[in-house]
Amino acid sequence: MKITLKLILAILFCNASVFAQNKELLYDFYEIPQSLMVNPGVKTSQKWHAGIPVISGLSFQGATSGVTVNDLFANDGVDFTTKVQERLLDVMGNKDDFSSTSQIEGFNVGFRGRNRPDDYYSFGMYGEMDIISYWPKDLAILAFEGNGGNNIGRSFDLGDLNLRGEMINVFHFGINRKVSTALTIGARAKIYSSIFQFQSINNSGSFVTTPGQNNIYESSINADMELQTAGVKEFYDIIEEDSGTTQKDVTSLFTERVLLGGNLGLGLDVGFSYELNPQTTITGSVLDLGFINNSKDIWNYTFSGSTTTDGISVFLPEDIDNVNNDLWQELIDDIDEALPHGENKSSYISWRPVKLYGSIRYDFGEGGSPLSENCGCAVNTGGGSNQDYYRNSIGGQLFMMKRPLGVQAALTGFYQRRFGSVVSLKTTYTIDKYSFTNIGLGANLQLGPVNFYVLADNLLSYSNIADSHYASLQFGFNIISWNGN
Repeated sequence: MKITLKLILAILFCNASVFAQNKELLYDFYEIPQSLMVNPGVKTSQKWHAGIPVISGLSFQGATSGVTVNDLFANDGVDFTTKVQERLLDVMGNKDDFSSTSQIEGFNVGFRGRNRPDDYYSFGMYGEMDIISYWPKDLAILAFEGNGGNNIGRSFDLGDLNLRGEMINVFHFGINRKVSTALTIGARAKIYSSIFQFQSINNSGSFVTTPGQNNIYESSINADMELQTAGVKEFYDIIEEDSGTTQKDVTSLFTERVLLGGNLGLGLDVGFSYELNPQTTITGSVLDLGFINNSKDIWNYTFSGSTTTDGISVFLPEDIDNVNNDLWQELIDDIDEALPHGENKSSYISWRPVKLYGSIRYDFGEGGSPLSENCGCAVNTGGGSNQDYYRNSIGGQLFMMKRPLGVQAALTGFYQRRFGSVVSLKTTYTIDKYSFTNIGLGANLQLGPVNFYVLADNLLSYSNIADSHYASLQFGFNIISWNGN
């Protein structure tokens, strides 16, 4: 059992540490066209942009609250069993989580309206994977310590099992409109094409072992649990066939799901930017107001009802030495027959994880002539009589995201410095449930029409990623036209 637990933990930590959805560096980094994806109402100045396919926007984020990979797997001379007990079971609660998100742009294009130059249109496609698993504290204790000894009479909460994950492809179209010199608004419509989705949320129940008659313990289960999956079984069946065409079949099914052949859904992003005065701007956006209707390739597993099973009497040492006895198999068969479990193909709705951003920015340090004359970077021009751009910006950002067990929030302070029309740097300090020392740095480089950006969070952890609670990396290439050049 302890070996199994070690393997599960390794898988969880590997998933979390290679890939949190907060894009605090990208948000309001208006020199980067992809900032439209986190606020469709951000100000824009470019005539058009085109992301280089596949590499225009890549984002990898991962987080773990509580312990890190290093806490459990470092070669520090401490026994693994002791690490699990002292650094995991005694520390983590049922609201701690392991999460990972990755996003890859297929293509991203934007252009200004010929007859409506105050309108900027954008469209594209990207793939996203998002997985979160909360730490099932009671179930972990049950797996590690068993139901005997001090756990006799303890009621283990089955509701601690809480996880959700999906892989989707998103087709989107957005409109960004300058309503006035001070106000810009935007909206983005989305079509979700699900590759797969799974969730086990809103579970409840208990498991308890108590002394019964004739020194035989009784285990009672009262459960209302369900694992819902969509798009999983067909992949599972192909892999289980173990044929020479497995890879080809998986690729074909994946491609079909990407191109609107899976479960479909709709979503909406909205956002705005408003200049309180020529130097002060507030922004806000709400992303992924949407859902997916899961009706194809459904495979749900339920565990609902109540039952009580008796243990078995083992006589030592003869029963242990007799490898041919059927005592253990009989117990397994009895439990399997008594357990109230089943399968169904009932369709269900999965809601997208809604995200909210907000910021206030103060610009200062006049830089001279508007950057839009040569690169279009002066998005903070036009809000008053002062047509000079500003070299510096400071401000704060708020991020909130709906998760299965409540709202996940983060608070960010930032400073941005512009070096002419070529280089812009942004540094951030973020506080959230994963870290109080998250320092990020982003750079945007503009060489003529070629745009390159790279954004990295939690820089202090890069010396030892395995000991980090959070890691994030974003980068991409674009071709941008500034006023016809």
